[in-house]
Amino acid sequence: MAGHSKWANIRHKKAKEDAKRSKIFTKHIKEITVAAREGGGDVDGNPRLSLAIENAKADNVPKDNIERAIKRGTGEDTGGASYEETTFEGYGPGGIAYFIEVTTDNNNRTVSDIRHIFTKHGGNMGTNGSVGYMFEQKGMIQVSSEGLDDEEFMLEAIDAGATDVDTDDEMFMVYTTREELFEVRNRLEESGYEIENASLIREAVTETKVDEDTAVSNLKMMEKFEENDDVNNVFTNMLMDDETVALAENL
Repeated sequence: MAGHSKWANIRHKKAKEDAKRSKIFTKHIKEITVAAREGGGDVDGNPRLSLAIENAKADNVPKDNIERAIKRGTGEDTGGASYEETTFEGYGPGGIAYFIEVTTDNNNRTVSDIRHIFTKHGGNMGTNGSVGYMFEQKGMIQVSSEGLDDEEFMLEAIDAGATDVDTDDEMFMVYTTREELFEVRNRLEESGYEIENASLIREAVTETKVDEDTAVSNLKMMEKFEENDDVNNVFTNMLMDDETVALAENL
């Protein structure tokens, strides 16, 4: 998973850049709104909402924005857009599988946008279930590695319930089962570690190695998906080895 860890860190850095333009704020607000709508506004009784709020705070989303999003989700505030979650599946150049998670207030617009990106970049949108079986859902927690001992942290993360830990120059990537994400995150925070982000991801069961041209074509398509305001996450089964990650960093 080392390649995927590096890719996740590239995405994290880009998210930080987006935050300066307030783009990432919108995605956090959507997640908080949906989490409050589905699980209620009580943070203690709604793990998804708790995670959403902590992730928003990490990106400096103002407290007032967070509170309004919660009220909108619970129905206390009837203003603003009504969001729904959905997923899209398809194939990119070279037959690379794509699983895309979105939150939208206009499904027709989003369907059109997603299909357009697939088509324009040499892919094709599939039906629900066409590639979903190729991915396993699990938790991922990003922890700043600054000043930490790799071996010591990895042992503590495993003790906290992690199933695996990857590291690079700036970040530890802690993997958990889907069900244990919230608990492992809390245990690490209680141990004094700085949590950058915690979320559910989809990991490809098997990955596909591609040549440089195909990798670049897919990376460009992934960028276009992630630039779309409705898109939360883009997962593929393209092998993110060191060479591919280097291409991503230089796009």
